[in-house]
Amino acid sequence: MAEETLPKWKGKAMTVLKRSTPDQIWPFLEEFCNLDRLFPDIHTCYRVEGSPGQPGLVRHCIGKFGWVNEKLLTIDPANWSLSYQVLENNFGLNNYVATLKVLPTATMGNDGKLEGCEIEWSFITDPIQGMKLEDFVSYIDNTLQFMANKMEDALNAQMQRSGMS
Repeated sequence: MAEETLPKWKGKAMTVLKRSTPDQIWPFLEEFCNLDRLFPDIHTCYRVEGSPGQPGLVRHCIGKFGWVNEKLLTIDPANWSLSYQVLENNFGLNNYVATLKVLPTATMGNDGKLEGCEIEWSFITDPIQGMKLEDFVSYIDNTLQFMANKMEDALNAQMQRSGMS
């Protein structure tokens, strides 16, 4: 009997950051091994192999749901974009590939400068046993909202320390 092939799950989450530019937000994502500072359910994240900022970099993350090894596939600082794949994990994520993009928005700030951006997190994966696609997309969306708030809070703290508020 042939094994049944389920269709891949695809999804996307987006969030708007009204006070930050892509150039301010990108460094948080570009530093691929800092997920423990941004992701609500991750408490440890470090480089296993590869060079920082280069495709092939592998990070190991440990958190609430278990552990995961993820490989940086592409990184494009000029277009504020990166993609990565899950290599192995212990919580049922199979053939997962994601892309994170920072997209500029044209909002005029109080100082007359353009500000604001969006972060887009898209993914494709095999279905996760015991979970619905809608629940997984909701988890990604909530996580992205949390991460965006952490990034803006960090930027605000940097600006206050440097007297730029």
